[in-house]
Amino acid sequence: MDNTDRRIIELLKENAKLGMKEIATEIGLTITPTYERVRRLERTGVITGYTVQLNRKKIGKNLQVFCQVSLKEHNLTLLKKFENQVVNLPQVSGCYHIAGDHDYALMIEVADMDAYENFLREHLATIPSIANVQSSFVMREIKK
Repeated sequence: MDNTDRRIIELLKENAKLGMKEIATEIGLTITPTYERVRRLERTGVITGYTVQLNRKKIGKNLQVFCQVSLKEHNLTLLKKFENQVVNLPQVSGCYHIAGDHDYALMIEVADMDAYENFLREHLATIPSIANVQSSFVMREIKK
C-alpha cells in the first residue's frame, strides 16, 4: 500500500459515494488505474465495505450512552451467550470486548433517558450473567 492508496482510503472515508472520476481527479490518475486500485483494496480486504452515516436526531436517537458491562463469570460459554444477546438488540450500535475494569463497552443509541431506562430494565437486566453496569452519557460528539 502506497501513498496513493492511502489517499484513496481517506477520500472514501470522507465520502463513500465518490465516483471513480472524482477520486481519479483528486489523486492525479486516470479512471482505469484508479478503479483497479480501489478494486484491489477491496479484494485484499483493506476496504471491507461502505456505510451510511445517519443524523441520529433525525431518526429519533437523541441520546448516546457508553455502557460498560462487567460479567459475573468469565467462561467462553457465558461470553458468547452475552455477545449473542446484546448484538441483536437494536439499541446497541456498537459492542466491544475490552480489557480493564469492565468486560464490555456498549454504545447505546436511544431517543431519550426514559428509553435508556427502559433498555436497562427490559433488556440488560434480563441477562443473568451481568454483574455490573456503568453508564456514561455523551454530551457532545467531537469527532466520529
